[in-house]
Amino acid sequence: MLSYAFRMAVHSLKRNRFLTSLMFLAVAIGIAGAMSTYTIYYAMSGDPIPWKSATLFTPQIDAWGPAARDENGEPSDQLTYQDAVALMRAGQPQHRAAMYRTALTLTPEGIEQIPFLIRARATFRDFFTLFDVPMRQGAAWTQADETAAANDVVLSAKLANRLFPRQSATGRTVTLNDKQYRVVGVTGEWNPAPRFYEVGRDAMADSEDLFLPFTTAIDRQMSSDGHTSCNHDPDAGSGWEGLLASDCTWIQFWVELRNPAEVSRYRAFLNHYAEEQRRVGRFNWPPLTRLRDVRAWLAYKRVVPDQLRTTTLLGFGFLVVCLVNSIGLMLAKFASHGGELAVRRALGASKAQLFLQCLTETAVIGAVGGVLGLVLTLLGVAAERAILPSQLAHVAHVDLVLATQTLVLAVLATICVGIFPAWRASRQYSGKLQSS
Repeated sequence: MLSYAFRMAVHSLKRNRFLTSLMFLAVAIGIAGAMSTYTIYYAMSGDPIPWKSATLFTPQIDAWGPAARDENGEPSDQLTYQDAVALMRAGQPQHRAAMYRTALTLTPEGIEQIPFLIRARATFRDFFTLFDVPMRQGAAWTQADETAAANDVVLSAKLANRLFPRQSATGRTVTLNDKQYRVVGVTGEWNPAPRFYEVGRDAMADSEDLFLPFTTAIDRQMSSDGHTSCNHDPDAGSGWEGLLASDCTWIQFWVELRNPAEVSRYRAFLNHYAEEQRRVGRFNWPPLTRLRDVRAWLAYKRVVPDQLRTTTLLGFGFLVVCLVNSIGLMLAKFASHGGELAVRRALGASKAQLFLQCLTETAVIGAVGGVLGLVLTLLGVAAERAILPSQLAHVAHVDLVLATQTLVLAVLATICVGIFPAWRASRQYSGKLQSS
């Protein structure tokens, strides 16, 4: 029955090529308008580490007091250096890492090579375990190297391919800020989007080019290249030591808590720590701490801006307009071959069979329109990549999941809007037959 309905649908579509083309275009343009805007929303609203997002948490500790909290009464979204170090020394949980972003000048080998700036992340070796960072060569630095603030680094796959395109990078040396560092490992392809472990204006930017021990970066006085907030500026002339001792927040901190009991214990530990800081006179306000997992953190930081949500809704609103127009075109299309439907009814076809034929025709329209819409979506995304900022351009792409969603949406949406025209056609011409 479905095979026969499909053949009849194709035959019907060929009979009035003009109306058929208009329906194809209406569906294709509507789908392209919706999916072109949805691609960026899809990338920014996704879970960057779904297999662990419920076990990775970032703590917040109010180091400034009620007067400095945001409009929602929330503390700073980063930690001071002294709080981050205290949490690292606390010994719990098993996997934890403080971190911050810095910028370094890398001088390649060879006198003709030009130095260039790279983005680096100063962190602890647990960073690679926390976030399941794949290693293509070597491994992270050792605990002993971390304690000794050794000159060890882990390169990203992209930077390793650039510096050592035809040989292993491990064991080689790189020059950073005029100092030699030993390459102990190279990551595999790893680029979570959004970059949840440090959410800012460039949350969709690529991950860092290089990783080095937190202790080494502090010892070498490598300044933060991320966002630094200070309730009170450090004392003039105090320099690097003044920043470390200040209440400025610039350190990110993540822990792995594998079950609700661990979450509860760590939350209690944070409150106890904040209360202890109040007892010794550092804080003079009731303790305020927060502990959020990845998805709660992304929602709190509003990684998906309201403007993008509005644009996406407008895109799907445009799709609805195109589908409404398709209803009128389908009514005209079915009316154009009403005699054929009446003849089929006279030959014994039931109303359900006529309805199935018309609905199959709408499904074919949706499938073809979906393919055309996918092509237009690819063109639209290519145009978006050309005009978007660099941190968003790389996430504007259509993967297999989006392509499948595009085709399924086209078919289902077209079938849904085609139900009324198909029902009307099957009833209308049956009624004419009975009255005659």
